[in-house]
Order: sequence, then structure tokens, then C-alpha cells
Amino acid sequence: MSTELERLESQIRCSLVGPAWHGPSVLEALQGISPEAAHSHPLTGAHSVWELVLHLTGTYRLVLRRLAGEDAQLTPDEDWPPVPAPTGESWREATDSLRVLNGRVRQAVLAFDPDLLDRPLCASAPYTAYTQFIGITQHDLYHAGQIAILKKLHP
Repeated sequence: MSTELERLESQIRCSLVGPAWHGPSVLEALQGISPEAAHSHPLTGAHSVWELVLHLTGTYRLVLRRLAGEDAQLTPDEDWPPVPAPTGESWREATDSLRVLNGRVRQAVLAFDPDLLDRPLCASAPYTAYTQFIGITQHDLYHAGQIAILKKLHP
């Protein structure tokens, strides 16, 4: 029988890595997207795939900071970081960073005190730890859907 923390960790893994029951996880949605396609804005007024990937990494960093006791919000540049030039290396770095941060959050969730799940991670966090953890999955999958749509706009 799995613990609540093990179930949360599993869902955080599935939302990024897969398989997710609803459709493609973030990494599944990113498969086959070139650096140039990730950098482009095929839909006027929408974020690029690359911007979404960097935004997701910002969210992971925020939760990790809160888990470390830091009581700060993301700055605008942390929430939506500037996108580097579209090279294969910088695209790999962006997606690798997302994988690494997901793994760090999953490890932190497994090490978290289950008695604290119903408490906020810090004073400025308006949500409980449980909501922060499950919220990562919701956030990932929301943006996975956006990535899937943007991907369809490329030949």
C-alpha cells in the first residue's frame, strides 16, 4: 500500500515524464520539437513552447524554495525567464533543467513530513503543502496542453 507522499510523488512524475492518464505529459508533448520551433511564436499573443518550459522550471524552483523555508514569491524574470538563442545546446539545457528540478521536487516530497501536508509551506504561501504538491501536477498538465496545441501549429 502506497503512502500519500508516494502517491503525490508518482503524480508529479507522471505529469512531467508520463504516462499521464489524460494524454501526453509535458516531456511527451515536447518530443520532436526543435529548438527553432520551441523558440517560435506560431500563435500571436501566446507564449512560445520554450517560454512555457522555462516558466515550468520557475514553478519547481518556487516550491523547492518554499520547502527550504524561503518565504518569497517569484520575480517576474523568475516566473517568465528570458529565452536564450535557439540552439540545440540551450534547448537541451532548458529541458534537462526541467527534468532535474522535477526529480528534486519528487525527492523532497518523499522526504516531507506527512503530518505537515495540511499546513502552508511558508507564511506567504496561500495553499497547504498538499495543494502545492498536487498543484504542480495541475500546472504541468495545463501547460502540456498548451504545448500540444503549439506543436500542432508547426509543420
